[in-house]
Amino acid sequence: MLFELRQYRMKPGQQQRWVQLMEEEIIPFQVSKGMVVVASFIGEQDDSAYVWIRRFDSEAERDRLYKAVYESDYWKNEIAPQVGDLIDRSQTVVTRLTPTPLSVIR
Repeated sequence: MLFELRQYRMKPGQQQRWVQLMEEEIIPFQVSKGMVVVASFIGEQDDSAYVWIRRFDSEAERDRLYKAVYESDYWKNEIAPQVGDLIDRSQTVVTRLTPTPLSVIR
């Protein structure tokens, strides 16, 4: 099992629009393709911070789900054009994580 901790920085004034896009379109779409979204967060004192966590059973599953989501026409034509308007892609940090034996999240 592996996790992705994805950290984004919003462009000024775009956090509310980003959260709406994530919760109304991106997360439901990805879940419909089989992604497991464990959690999503906004910065309590930093209105440019957005963090979310996804879980994968294996590297093979991650590869399959990435293809199902990011190579789809819906992603390319409907979602991707909006993303660049809202987040600063140059500051995106993706950290792959493996849970420790006593981790509650598995």
